Amino acid sequence: MANDVVHVVDDDVDVRKSLGFLLATADFAVRLYESATAFLATEPKLVEGCIVTDVRMPGIDGIEFLRQLKSRGLEVPVIVITGHADVALAVQAMKEGAADFIEKPFDDQVLIDGIRNALYHRSQPVAAHPQSSEIRKNLGTLSERERQVLDGLVSGLPNKTIAYDLGISPRTVEIHRANVMSKMGAGSLSHLVRMALIADSKS
Repeated sequence: MANDVVHVVDDDVDVRKSLGFLLATADFAVRLYESATAFLATEPKLVEGCIVTDVRMPGIDGIEFLRQLKSRGLEVPVIVITGHADVALAVQAMKEGAADFIEKPFDDQVLIDGIRNALYHRSQPVAAHPQSSEIRKNLGTLSERERQVLDGLVSGLPNKTIAYDLGISPRTVEIHRANVMSKMGAGSLSHLVRMALIADSKS
């Protein structure tokens, strides 16, 4: 299907090629770009499918890329790939409108599922997310301390910083973090952040 095109934007040629091969084997039509500048230079009036981009790129990085897409009125789901230490950037990307973020190293199927999910929900505003009411209900089960730890995680803070800010030990933060993940039904940190942002969006 023409609207299932995946635009891969990454400055690393090896990553670009391997993602292109992976997605082609998953039956997506794939277009590769060496930079956000190269993608934007094609002057697309309408972008079908979705975009997969790295958050850290020379020139226009993933965050600025999202802003430029928005300023040009290009409404297309964007999945941002981040390094393990880039949670703060990932959160910022989602606040700028990214559909999802996936942490490296990731399982191939996680990316494929993320793309299919983004394509499926592309016309659906975040506030209308089918799980938003359930997410808010789960948030209501968190203790005050667990909510404080969640707020720190969504701000992109590491465990040690959250521990320092709250006057508790890093080990205690880890326990609260595990409890938050369990109560929220989150399988990963990116999943948890995504749910928190969905809950914060206004219906």
